[in-house]
Amino acid sequence: MKVMVVGGGGREHAIIKALKKNPAIEKLYVLPGNGGMAADAECVDIGAKDIEKQVDFALKNRIGYAVVAPDDPLVLGAVDALEAAGIPCFGPNRAAALIEGSKAFAKGLMKKYGIPTAAYEVFDDKEKALAYIDGQKPPIVVKADGLALGKGVVIAGSREEAKRAVVSMMEERRFGDSGLRVVIEEFLEGPEVTVLSFTDGKTIVPMVSSMDHKRALDNDEGPNTGGMGVIAPNPFYTPEIAARCMSEIFLPTVRAMNAEGRRFKGCLYFGLMLTEKGPRVIEYNCRFGDPEAQAVLALLESDLFDIMRAVTEERLSEAEVRFSGGASCCVVVASQGYPEKYETGYEIALPDEPGEGVDIYVAGARLDNGRLLTSGGRVLGVTAAAGSLGEAVEKAYRAAEKVRFENARYRKDIGKRALEAARRE
Repeated sequence: MKVMVVGGGGREHAIIKALKKNPAIEKLYVLPGNGGMAADAECVDIGAKDIEKQVDFALKNRIGYAVVAPDDPLVLGAVDALEAAGIPCFGPNRAAALIEGSKAFAKGLMKKYGIPTAAYEVFDDKEKALAYIDGQKPPIVVKADGLALGKGVVIAGSREEAKRAVVSMMEERRFGDSGLRVVIEEFLEGPEVTVLSFTDGKTIVPMVSSMDHKRALDNDEGPNTGGMGVIAPNPFYTPEIAARCMSEIFLPTVRAMNAEGRRFKGCLYFGLMLTEKGPRVIEYNCRFGDPEAQAVLALLESDLFDIMRAVTEERLSEAEVRFSGGASCCVVVASQGYPEKYETGYEIALPDEPGEGVDIYVAGARLDNGRLLTSGGRVLGVTAAAGSLGEAVEKAYRAAEKVRFENARYRKDIGKRALEAARRE
């Protein structure tokens, strides 16, 4: 079978490496891909949001299955268009993808169906948003309603900072149309947990939990990014909390989407905060997280392609979804200055032997006359799997030290908080 993956980052590289293990896949394409994944799939110069060309390519090349990985094409309806052309897909349709496409919709869904989340208000009037902030106690969370590459959230330490965030989003249009409406919500405290899950709209199967590191700098300082690293599993996510999340959050979300006529089939991402009052939903995503996918898929022992097809065919309850009992760590090597201004075009030198259990997933790179050059802020993710978290962290950093390009930087404390938590147990 010929399979195509839509997307071009580290998440897609991890998905492709996992799909390659299935012998039924005779050919893998990635649209558009990047120079660093050309050895694992044939890159096709069609953008992730160019849905018409994706459909045309799939039909002309007799694609038997498609995986739509990024948020933008999912929200724009790529799955709808491909399925209408007879191409089975992994990923939610446009109606279901709204759970990520609009934070206002997601918050309204949780409120309507009693799914625990932070108190909030939604504004499409800047002056009303600014006036509302005057009555709130900092820290205050300001979110752009639409998609913003994982950067549309500001945790403001003062009312003035919150107001600047509103002006930046609504007036200066920092995130384009995505910030014309904002969600202002209470600040929650506690450990953060990400739980990716497979769901066919009937059954939901959580994957191993993970802990993202969103801030650009060590000690969780600096601006929010798309993610600077991740470890799995998350030590704060105990079996007791997992059971509570299943009954209070995961199953109710699937049922709520069904009740709204928005059956969700694909990977449903739960961003959670473990507060003193119990788990709360911070955000939903309609796809695998990046870099969470890199760490989580490194621990998947079952066949990813088999699971994906079971989701598409609504027979997930029959599929085997098994993860190893070990741990993983992904360290993102980025361009200096990310997520703000940074330079690209530097040659990348990768280690010939990154180490046993180590994969390097390329996110922001291009090929130029056989040379691999940086082309983005997050350049690659060095991911290691091992029997313990400490070993996985050590292996990931040992391999990251072997990566060379001018302007490279990475956080030095990925997994530190998790290791400290594990030691206290």
